[in-house]
Amino acid sequence: MLDSDLAELFLSIAFAAFASGGFQHISCVDFNDKPSSIRYNTNQSVLFYSLQSKKADIYAWIDGEESMGKKRGINSFALHILAMLLMLCDHLWATLFPAQEWLTCIGRLAFPIFAFMIAEGCYYTSNMKKYMQRLFLFAVISEIPFNLIMGSSVIYPFHQNVLWTFLLGLVSIQIIEKAKKKQKQWLLLLIICLVLFMDYLLGTITMVDYNAAGILTVLLFYFFRKKTWISFVAQFAGMYYLNVVMLGDLYYPVTILGHHFEMPQQSFALLALIPIWLYNREQGYHSKWFKYFCYAFYPAHLLILFVIWQWSIR
Repeated sequence: MLDSDLAELFLSIAFAAFASGGFQHISCVDFNDKPSSIRYNTNQSVLFYSLQSKKADIYAWIDGEESMGKKRGINSFALHILAMLLMLCDHLWATLFPAQEWLTCIGRLAFPIFAFMIAEGCYYTSNMKKYMQRLFLFAVISEIPFNLIMGSSVIYPFHQNVLWTFLLGLVSIQIIEKAKKKQKQWLLLLIICLVLFMDYLLGTITMVDYNAAGILTVLLFYFFRKKTWISFVAQFAGMYYLNVVMLGDLYYPVTILGHHFEMPQQSFALLALIPIWLYNREQGYHSKWFKYFCYAFYPAHLLILFVIWQWSIR
């Protein structure tokens, strides 16, 4: 049970914060997992308190919007919508409008945004097991529509859909997280090296979308998720290596001020860092139907595009 003095202190802090208009959801949990909660309509984590004593450890978090107003930037809902629209552009180019190169150029931004949200989801999901199960289920469902688009056949073993890429990324993150709990730095470093090596092999052998670079993109955003200059530089450098060095196989000739050079098509993916850096870690609109809509959008739009594509070439 919670220590009465600490509980009283917590409630004093809680009501003072609420009275100031700064926060709208206040919760307290002890090691016995018996929550004491004052709930208001919001779902954004803003501030954490940690109060400790000999008898109990109280972890209190206060969720809500700061009194100065909502955070500026792009929330999770907006990032999902943006990524889906960019992905649709890329697949429109691959099926109905192959002459419109600009569609696939802007479509390059979709995968990094999705990879970022997959990594970010690891920190916010309430049930990692169910998170991975949903991804696995929709990866299986998406395989036939993806095969139809890529190989015009129900079975196409030479390229697997992107949800398998994300699933392998999640598995890798889970392995690393379990290694962290051992609290042995040498073991953690060894596990990370082994995971990176296995991801490179699996991404290449299984031929998932974006190959090894795709899985490593998820891990890049997992390792460097903090909003610091070090993370920004690491994300930019990692994205450059993964997209220009590892995936840069198609080049466009470019002339600027009389100087001629070539630019990899995949380099447009680096522009995805702009909305990613503008992400404010707020959820925005969220509901169960929207969550499943985001999962279902991938196989559904592939199947619809394939049907329209086949009808148009008859």
